[in-house]
Amino acid sequence: MKQFCEMSEDELKKMKSELEAEYEAFKSKGPKLDMSRGKPNKAQLDLANGMLDVLSSSSDMKASDGMETRNYGGLPGIPECRQLFADLMGVDSKNVVVCGAASLTIMYDYIAQCMIFGCGGEPWMKQGNIKFLCPAPGYDRHFGILKHFGIEMINIKMNDDGPDMDSIEEYVKDKSVKGLFCVPKYSNPDGITFSDEVVRRFAALKPAAEDFRVIWDNAYIIHDINDTPDELLNIFDEAKKQGSEDMFIEVCSTSKISFAGAGISAVAASDANIKAILDRMTIQIISHDKVNQLRHVRYFKNLDGIKAQMKKHAEILRPKFETVTNGFSKAFDGTGIARWKNPNGGYFVSLYVMNGCAKRVGQLCKDAGLTLTTVGATYPYGIDPDDSNIRIAPSFPDVEELEKAVELLCICVKLAACEKLLTK
Repeated sequence: MKQFCEMSEDELKKMKSELEAEYEAFKSKGPKLDMSRGKPNKAQLDLANGMLDVLSSSSDMKASDGMETRNYGGLPGIPECRQLFADLMGVDSKNVVVCGAASLTIMYDYIAQCMIFGCGGEPWMKQGNIKFLCPAPGYDRHFGILKHFGIEMINIKMNDDGPDMDSIEEYVKDKSVKGLFCVPKYSNPDGITFSDEVVRRFAALKPAAEDFRVIWDNAYIIHDINDTPDELLNIFDEAKKQGSEDMFIEVCSTSKISFAGAGISAVAASDANIKAILDRMTIQIISHDKVNQLRHVRYFKNLDGIKAQMKKHAEILRPKFETVTNGFSKAFDGTGIARWKNPNGGYFVSLYVMNGCAKRVGQLCKDAGLTLTTVGATYPYGIDPDDSNIRIAPSFPDVEELEKAVELLCICVKLAACEKLLTK
């Protein structure tokens, strides 16, 4: 196909007219399509239904150390569940605390604790205007936490191998820069896995602020969708070489492994950070849901059990990702109006349309019955400086619905591009 920027005005007008006809035809059917959130679909949730039958009224409800899981106590989590997460994250079980259903809660709580009580220094709330570095496009809920606490956000460009480390290394010379959130494997939304060099440069950071923290949100730690998965260096292995273990707080969960609304989460950190977390947790909560922890361990048994489960997830997700990326290739190859990444895992596909067109695409889709992630949500303050990025979530719809959604989306992208070029 001819590149849009090479088309004459008459050619663009003709194409625009044809696209408008296709768009109105779609719109007249009144579709209700949704690619807005990265939720597991029913088929994925059903994969873990056996977990509901693992425990019964006659089950032994004691943990491996004899702890009665139905009672109070066991704040760090039952030993076998701590070990399961330790194996998943590649750390010692003593450096793991098992928490509730969502890792988001851990991250929110950690920032709240740093604001109120500090993390080895004066509380952040007493240090004036503090800042966080924000690899972008990124996870909107990270930005939501920072906005909630009034922490200033600074955009950091995402490269093909991870965040722009030159910028990060420069910014951390400022003592008011207190940390950053990142998704190091299959990043949300680009699906990028940090290169070995990027991980090593993170571990080697020398921030001016002694209370600088990197929230290593390893949400897609084992969420591969094909046979050539990305490999991520273990941040704590690299941090130990640099003596920087205290700088990292790693979180993950089973939200997209077992049940999204009834999973378990965990935090891994250095000895000093785990002590601080548990000291505060002692005041905050008696214990998390140890019965659910026991249920997970009895069902998965070990890391191999989780890996086997994730292969089943991949079989469901792979055709959906292929539907999206193949649809994009069919519609956009040779046009010069869109680019995207083909991730090896995670939950999203990141689509970049012509600068200045993303909001228009979002509005066209909404008007025709297709719900997308709010355009701009993948950037701090909801502002995409290029108005270009659109996060695509293929997991929840079925393949047939996805095909329709992708077809409509592609029409909208082309239509917005024609409109943009005709106004130049």
